[in-house]
Amino acid sequence: MKKISWDFKSYYINGEPVFLVSGEFHYFRVPKKDWERRLKLLKEAGGNCVATYIPWLIHEPVEGDIRFGDVPERDLEGFLQLCREMDLFVIARPGPYQYSELRYDGLPGWLCENYPEIRARDVHGRAFRVSSISYLHPLFLEKAKKWYDAVCPILAKYTLSRGGPVAFVQFDNELMGIHQWHGGWDYNPEAMGIGKAGGRYVEFLRNRYETIEALNKAYGTEYGDFTDVRPFAGSPATPEDKRRAKDYQDFYFGTIGEYARILTDWMRQAGIDCDVVHNSPNPDSNAQFLEVRDKLGEGFMLGSDHYYTLGLSWPQNNPTPQYASRIFYSNEMLRLMGYPATIFELPGGSLSEWPPILPEDLACCYMTNVAFGMKGLNYYIFTGGPNPFGQGSTGDIYDYGASIGADGSIRPTYDVQKNFGAFLKENAWLARADRVADFYIGLDWEQSRSYSYFGNSGGFEFTNTQAWEFMRLGMMITALCAQYSVNLADLSKDSLLALDKPLLIATSVCMAEDIQRRLVQFVQKGGKLLLCPVIPYMDENFNPCTILRDFLEGAAVEPCTRYAPVVNVGNIHNIFMNGSIFRSVKKPAGARVFAWEERSGAELGWEKSFDGGKVLWLGFRWNHAMEDHIRMLRYLLSLMGCQESVVQSDNHNLWTSLRTDGSRYMLFVMNLYSSPQKANIRVRLEDGSCREIGEVRLAPMEVKTFKW
Repeated sequence: MKKISWDFKSYYINGEPVFLVSGEFHYFRVPKKDWERRLKLLKEAGGNCVATYIPWLIHEPVEGDIRFGDVPERDLEGFLQLCREMDLFVIARPGPYQYSELRYDGLPGWLCENYPEIRARDVHGRAFRVSSISYLHPLFLEKAKKWYDAVCPILAKYTLSRGGPVAFVQFDNELMGIHQWHGGWDYNPEAMGIGKAGGRYVEFLRNRYETIEALNKAYGTEYGDFTDVRPFAGSPATPEDKRRAKDYQDFYFGTIGEYARILTDWMRQAGIDCDVVHNSPNPDSNAQFLEVRDKLGEGFMLGSDHYYTLGLSWPQNNPTPQYASRIFYSNEMLRLMGYPATIFELPGGSLSEWPPILPEDLACCYMTNVAFGMKGLNYYIFTGGPNPFGQGSTGDIYDYGASIGADGSIRPTYDVQKNFGAFLKENAWLARADRVADFYIGLDWEQSRSYSYFGNSGGFEFTNTQAWEFMRLGMMITALCAQYSVNLADLSKDSLLALDKPLLIATSVCMAEDIQRRLVQFVQKGGKLLLCPVIPYMDENFNPCTILRDFLEGAAVEPCTRYAPVVNVGNIHNIFMNGSIFRSVKKPAGARVFAWEERSGAELGWEKSFDGGKVLWLGFRWNHAMEDHIRMLRYLLSLMGCQESVVQSDNHNLWTSLRTDGSRYMLFVMNLYSSPQKANIRVRLEDGSCREIGEVRLAPMEVKTFKW
């Protein structure tokens, strides 16, 4: 077998940059007699890898009776041997969870039915559904360890280091999804150690606060001991409530890291020496895996799942701009976490036969993902088949509308995958390409994971949750519509200080102390910074923190509640306001006002220079809706030294992405609508020259590329 490796930019096969192109292929569903033919079809579509679940419930139908190879549906080794012969890498997914529309989400029925004490529970003690298990319950870990003791040595025999095809092993599946979708965070008292001396939750609180007096001060409570403390139940309103709710979320995410470490250690003990991976359930879950990343370190990779429809309840039936914006920030988050953006579940079909998955939709989906930085993918699913032993939850057949049907037939979507595979092979240099940036939007990870404790404002002027929505629906969408090439920047890393282009931040009243310090350093080093719409005065745990405010000479803002405000920014008059507005109460000495409310005269925006650096504050948030929002953004960027965008187009409804490896360029132009569109496009390169693309015409759901 060839060797495969990766870094934060790309995958490499025998040292050459490539895209990872995988297809989900369930050996337990696909008839064994057709394995080879369908794997050949995957290779012909550009595949260099195959992924498969290894379902616990299929291989241990009765407790203690673990079976491999007795029937074709359980011939794991035969499948791995064939993949080795066909020179296909394998992503092995042994669970414990699989989901994949198996009964009990892939866990054995005997486990879920016979041991109800292992079920996850909500904060009131109510059990989640029968297959939603508390990951760290000792009885569950005992049973799961026996499963790993059986399956992991088999996988270890077939890892790349031993001449086999197994390049990656995934622990579990879409962690936390099974809890969030069926009740929320897990509060199983036995697993979480709530109210138990030496328990996980008790020790977490002890480590965070050291004394019960410090905890009581933070919580506004009168507990006598850490064992008396119970998680906050209800809707957190006060700062003390939110602190309690956030503490439990921090604790819960830490237990997910502990669970990932346990499973990974079991794999290592069994001899699995390849990298381990995991798939975030969706873009908005990516930030919930920071603790897993930190716990596992080198040799671990996180990817995400990027579906645009799985049934009637989904908000879109094709890759709309809303979908594209989600995959943009998802891929950026994975990049900033240190991984080549990999979509471990990229639509190969849909769970539902209606609404249908259509070839044009898939082609647009695939090209949009790569335009926004995807470096690896796994089609979910590439092919299906009968649900074995009646263990499927969607009927007798698991077809998924895949490009290769459950009966082995070849569907029109196969040509889409074949063409896409050829595109990736022909343009393998894109695997190491970066997106050109006109400016950066700051990513505060805590904002994207604040829903459970910041769901309502609780008296705060502007919350993390509101800032996260503003960043995605306001700043980012306006930038994409204005044809700016914008990237995200990690506010938690010192690499921020090396940025040489403007930085825009959707601010909450909360911002971590280290981020506030870093932003001050950024400006002192000559950086251009926009804060919008508030100036933080607390840290992420709701403690006073005014580092940034103090640097801005005590600058302060307050809500502006004027009815039907007339808002002006520079020479842009009466901008449509569809969000919160704040007025300046105090600004730095010498700050120049550039935005105001016309009828009251309230100051809504100012700029202030600091020894080469500059800070702008703008006191409102918006959801992108009007051309004036684009004009406003261009004006703000001009104040920060960004005069014009790299890509210039006369149609704001066609999004673009310019990628380069330093010597080659590719421009992606995306029509994410149901009608044909056209635009005149030119590209301004870093050396000052321009490349005239000219008039571009696109069909509905079409992405075109131009390279030089």
